[in-house]
Amino acid sequence: MLGRIELEVLATGERGDTISELSEKLDHSESYVSRAVSTLAEKGLCYTERDGRRKRVIPSDARAVEVYQDLVREYSHIDFPDLLTGKTLEILYYLDQPRTVAEISAASDNYRNTVNRVLKRLRDRGLVSADDGRYRFTKDFQRLHAFARELAHHRHRQRLDAVTSRGTILWEGYDEFLAQTETTVDADAFHETGLARFAAYDLQFLVTSKRYYFYSEHLDAVEPAELCCHTLLIDDDTRHRSYCLLLLSHVDIDEETLRDAASKYGLADEIDTLLRYLQNDGDVEDKRLPEWAEFEDLAADYEVTLAE
Repeated sequence: MLGRIELEVLATGERGDTISELSEKLDHSESYVSRAVSTLAEKGLCYTERDGRRKRVIPSDARAVEVYQDLVREYSHIDFPDLLTGKTLEILYYLDQPRTVAEISAASDNYRNTVNRVLKRLRDRGLVSADDGRYRFTKDFQRLHAFARELAHHRHRQRLDAVTSRGTILWEGYDEFLAQTETTVDADAFHETGLARFAAYDLQFLVTSKRYYFYSEHLDAVEPAELCCHTLLIDDDTRHRSYCLLLLSHVDIDEETLRDAASKYGLADEIDTLLRYLQNDGDVEDKRLPEWAEFEDLAADYEVTLAE
């Protein structure tokens, strides 16, 4: 996400430094620092102002910049630019609570060896500790997670703003996010989801003017398991739960795949309730679910055959 030189510029630069001044502070060539500043400007983390023949560098007001610079000022003896390169920020993103190497590996889709290597470096510097196999931050270094989270959010916000002037992020991960927009989006890596996507599975619902998209560079399209989870993230009311139940009844979805998706989105309990509802003919206590007879009528309306 950010290389060492970009992190050095963010850590070292003071408001109004020139490229020449930054070059002297960092002991790098002006051309090298200038390229780093250009990269940060493209990412919306700084901008430049002309002062005669000089170019002054101004940190942006992005929350990620504030969190990082506060941390660097308080712990100036720690070489954060060296520590935060490579996979480190991605690993830190998933250290929002005490987690094992296996849990972080599964959540971040990184090899355990990679996670172990990153955590060992952080542990050697006293930034994290392990208790019964679960890693956690020491002191107030939880702000490292805040930096990783804010940086990812900033990147998502930039991507969304590039394709629509009116968009809201409903859920986000390290490199994916679910967004609501008031305009149609036709851009790479933005996949239609929400009720409009149900039509791909022969379920045509009345949709509102709002559109929903899932940004991911890993998917070709939103599949049923993801779609069910997205629908609950958009609105977890009786109507949307009923539509999810129709989808689960109408499309053959691997249960393990569905539960994995639910875990990713923090919806394990919600998806488990929907599955039990279908398995027990509605014999589940949840006011957000329809009565079984009502659901049978809804399924008949949409020509969905319920399992015996």
